[in-house]
Formats: sequence, structure tokens, C-alpha cells
Amino acid sequence: MRDTPMDVQAQLKALRLNGMVIAWADLMEQGGDTTLAASRWLVEHLLQAEESDRAMRSIAHQMKSARFPMHRDLAGFDFEVSQVDRILIQKLADLSFTQDAQNVVLVGGPGTG
Repeated sequence: MRDTPMDVQAQLKALRLNGMVIAWADLMEQGGDTTLAASRWLVEHLLQAEESDRAMRSIAHQMKSARFPMHRDLAGFDFEVSQVDRILIQKLADLSFTQDAQNVVLVGGPGTG
């Protein structure tokens, strides 16, 4: 749940739903009665769902475009058969080194772990 109310109009603009931006502004000008307040909850949740769906579809499209042979992540990595430092890899995965403006150099061929 959100701590602060969503700016519906800004979110509609961010999603490029221009017709809905105009319609929402018109509804707000007509007055924020209880029906609009009740509908706001639904609109906010629909906007969150649309934003999440677009983000997931974008990632799927980018992964398909990259033509990676298979999906791999750290959750499926077998640290037992590899000679990498598990603690170091997990530290790198949290990206805290970027806050300290440190560089990371990874050396090796693809698939070498």
C-alpha cells in the first residue's frame, strides 16, 4: 500500500493516457464528491497494475531482443561447484559499491561463473 495518495493525473500522463488525463481533469473540476473518491481507489490500483504490466512486458521484450540462450540469475547459481567467492558476489549484487563510486572489473569468458 502507498503511504501518500497517488497523483492520478501525473500517473496518467506518465503512461501516456492523454484522453484519460483530460477526462480526469474534467471530473475533478466537476467536484470531488463521494462517488469520485470511491472511484479514485479503483483508478489508482488500475494504474499501478498497468505500470507493473508495462514494466514486465518491457523486460520480457528486452530479454527476447537480447537473444540470451537462457535465463540465469543468482538464485539458480550453484556456488558449490564454482570457485567464486559467494560473499563477494552477493555484496556486488546489492550494488552498494555504486554508492561509494567504486569500479568493478569482471574477467573471464561468458558462462565461466
